[in-house]
Amino acid sequence: MQVTASIRWVPLTASPPEERPARLAAARLYAITADAEADRVAAVAEACLRGGADLLQLRHKTLARGALLTLAERLRAMTAQAGALLIVNDHLDIALLAEADGVHLGDDDLSVAEARRLAGPNFLVGASAATPDAARAAATAGADYLGAGPAFATPIKDAKPVIGPLGVVAVQEAVELPVFAIGGVAPNNIEQLIAAGVRRVCMIRALAEAADPELVARQVKATLQA
Repeated sequence: MQVTASIRWVPLTASPPEERPARLAAARLYAITADAEADRVAAVAEACLRGGADLLQLRHKTLARGALLTLAERLRAMTAQAGALLIVNDHLDIALLAEADGVHLGDDDLSVAEARRLAGPNFLVGASAATPDAARAAATAGADYLGAGPAFATPIKDAKPVIGPLGVVAVQEAVELPVFAIGGVAPNNIEQLIAAGVRRVCMIRALAEAADPELVARQVKATLQA
């Protein structure tokens, strides 16, 4: 993994919880970690944050819970320094213990309503939605943002039908929440999303497998903000 040495990373102070919604509303690039050894996850995460990722989600399906908490705390220190938001996938308890900014919940996890009740009003709760009806249900339950997809074909969600950029737009138009396109998003298809009217994306493999994740993150962020 290369590092863009010419870019100076200026540490910022993390905002208080009451400022999380405003930071979420301004977000464009949402980096999600891939299953890998902890040091590799941390190295890619740090590179993405240097590249301007607004949110970082710890998503790891194989780590034991103790190791997952340790990694979440490690990433929390990074996001606090970078002024980004940390989200933990699936596990509300680990998110709270690590003092993350929020949790992202899937269909088999704790419900959005229960997470909202347990975590309180200033904790971000994200959900996934592939249809306008699912989006409206998640918003009614108290979700703060949605991941909509798969926007493109991806081996991570190979059992789910691709909804395409227009499917993401349909979800986006159904709710008054930030909606991030997810699933197969990469530098070579960002323009398709932008042309459809989508300017918030989640990226996993395109960052984790990049030779220079910082450069990819920086270029994608600039494209989304143009």
